[in-house]
Amino acid sequence: MSEKNIAIVLLQYSVIVKGMERKLLDQGYNVKLITEKLPSVKDHIDGADLFIVYLPGDITEDKVKQKLLGEVCSGIKKGEKPAIILGERKIHSQLSRELAFIDEFSWLDRPVDNDTLFETVENVLNGKSVGGRKRILVVDDDPSYAGMVREWIKEFYRVEIVTAGMQAITFLLKNPVDLILLDYDMPVVDGPQVLQMLRQENATKDIPVVFLTGVGTKEGVERVMALRPSGYILKSTTRDNLLTYLKNKLG
Repeated sequence: MSEKNIAIVLLQYSVIVKGMERKLLDQGYNVKLITEKLPSVKDHIDGADLFIVYLPGDITEDKVKQKLLGEVCSGIKKGEKPAIILGERKIHSQLSRELAFIDEFSWLDRPVDNDTLFETVENVLNGKSVGGRKRILVVDDDPSYAGMVREWIKEFYRVEIVTAGMQAITFLLKNPVDLILLDYDMPVVDGPQVLQMLRQENATKDIPVVFLTGVGTKEGVERVMALRPSGYILKSTTRDNLLTYLKNKLG
């Protein structure tokens, strides 16, 4: 295991976290506890490979702590660093409803055993999302249509949108996703070209790509199917049909 730097963020002091710190140190990680001036978590962004945010049990009843959590997670997200949130299972659903950004990070239910923690840390450091909703990237040069798709599926999936082929490539090289919904007909770099480029990059070659497009001509379909995407859906599909399709693909 290569040496990695982990920052544990405490919204409230916990003896359990001190024990977690020792065990991570024993595993060869460099660990830093952040307990003061939490909104300035941005000061630690450059030096951390991963953040672990430990939630107090009463956070759903404490608006001050919720605001603090929002500031912490905003800083982590802006720094484009991965994070694991540790919280009690009973508060996960409520937090997801009240704080949309919760599902942008991996989640672990407390209490968590050491083996599960170490495995999760390694998985997240390697770009794998754990415990939250699956993440979908919608690539479409029509922002209105992309926005409608997001409204259709955002209750069940984390949804990101980009409106150009090269934006998709740039985004995906930095952000792991579980599936891509890709438009066919886009200016400059079209959908089939995007898929070809994704297949050439180790970081993106295995991401399932499903075309969501208005192109239904024989020539267009044949061009795409020759690239062997994970699927092909026409934009005339309904919300229910799209959700059923995604559920079969991702669960």
